[in-house]
Amino acid sequence: MTASPTRYKAEVLGSWKEGQPLDHVPKGEWWGIFADDTLNDLQRRATAANQELKAAVARVEQARSVARVARSELLPTITADPSYTRQRFSPNAVPSFGGVTAYEFRAPLDLSYEIDLWGRVRRGFESARADAQASLAAFGNMLLSLHADVAQNYFALRALDAEIATVTSTVGLRKEQVQLVRSRFEGGIGNELDVSRAETELATTEAEAASLAKRRAEFENALAVLVGENPSTFHFAAASSADGAKWNPTPPAIPAGLPSDLLERRPDVAESERQLAAANARIGVAKAAFFPSLHLTGSGGYVSGDIDSLFNWDSRVWSIGPSLSLPIFAGGRNLANYKHAKSVYEESVATYRQRILVAFGDVENSLAGIRHLSDQASAQDRAVANARRAAELAGERYRAGIVSYLEVVDANREALQAERSRAQLTGQRLAASVQLIKAIGGGWDERELFAKATPIKTQSTKN
Repeated sequence: MTASPTRYKAEVLGSWKEGQPLDHVPKGEWWGIFADDTLNDLQRRATAANQELKAAVARVEQARSVARVARSELLPTITADPSYTRQRFSPNAVPSFGGVTAYEFRAPLDLSYEIDLWGRVRRGFESARADAQASLAAFGNMLLSLHADVAQNYFALRALDAEIATVTSTVGLRKEQVQLVRSRFEGGIGNELDVSRAETELATTEAEAASLAKRRAEFENALAVLVGENPSTFHFAAASSADGAKWNPTPPAIPAGLPSDLLERRPDVAESERQLAAANARIGVAKAAFFPSLHLTGSGGYVSGDIDSLFNWDSRVWSIGPSLSLPIFAGGRNLANYKHAKSVYEESVATYRQRILVAFGDVENSLAGIRHLSDQASAQDRAVANARRAAELAGERYRAGIVSYLEVVDANREALQAERSRAQLTGQRLAASVQLIKAIGGGWDERELFAKATPIKTQSTKN
């Protein structure tokens, strides 16, 4: 087993115990904590129409069918094999019955049953059942990843909308500045260098707006694929300029002190644990090949040369008897299979331990990201306020003839960059919250979560 820490570096989440898969516990609509109707609608559409999710459902059914086949070996096999034969005998055969034609009608029931002395059948069923459970856990992991991807792409798109709104408003400001500089130049106050600088800043800002529009189209197409719709017909309405410029939600405060067993809900950890159980069971199957196998076979029914007397009591036949098969020499095949099964098990142990380490790392990264991004956001808010003030002062000083237009350009550029960085940071903070929810395996008790968490305030536009 992998040793579990008693606490996270970034956050105390209580004590830890030996893991037991809890991926079967309902996750709930954990994205509801963000209180965004548009996000809720996207998640419902993704659950209903995502094609990879449908493929995962089919794989679960395949694995369950294989498990049912393995379970059937625990029971006897009974088959009905009725037949009719018309046969001519050669008079020249030895011994000779003459040139006769015989008829035979058969209506038997055949029984076959392996007495599972060494557990081969039981262990085979255990392996198939664990594989089916692993397939179900893989489906849960895909479902969790799908919902997380939808949320993260949605927040990235909303962050881009905020950037686009900021850049669009800046384009309008740049046009006003071009008119101002040009009028000053035509009035003999300014110079042509200032005009060129203003024109350059306007063109640069328009180019940035086009680049952001391209990125937004890519995120919109990514969302279309996630919700199972054709990107050519999928349209996600952009936020208005006013709403986009004001978009600066505070991520929900996911409760600290979550119980330690939340990590057990990670479906990828559960999948790995069940793959480990399946590999362990297959060792038992390979080991049983060294021992004799005992089968009980029987047959009973009716045989007659005339169909009218087929089911007479005198036409009955039956046979019953055990058969024993003992491996004497197989060219090392059984030993090789046994060593292979043990090697697969050792690989599964290492994979399971690695999944646990990755799980702890994911939670650590998410908690650290939330904390540091929060500090960064506070500093970025101050930077935006100061950059705006600096841009206002630079404009006033330029109109008063105190400074050159170069100072105005620098101040406006810094203000634009600060506001764009804040929009990007807001998207990153929301994505970090989603990553934390995913890292600890999805949802939990919704009543506890919604009681302790503060939903974000955001204005969304529907498709």
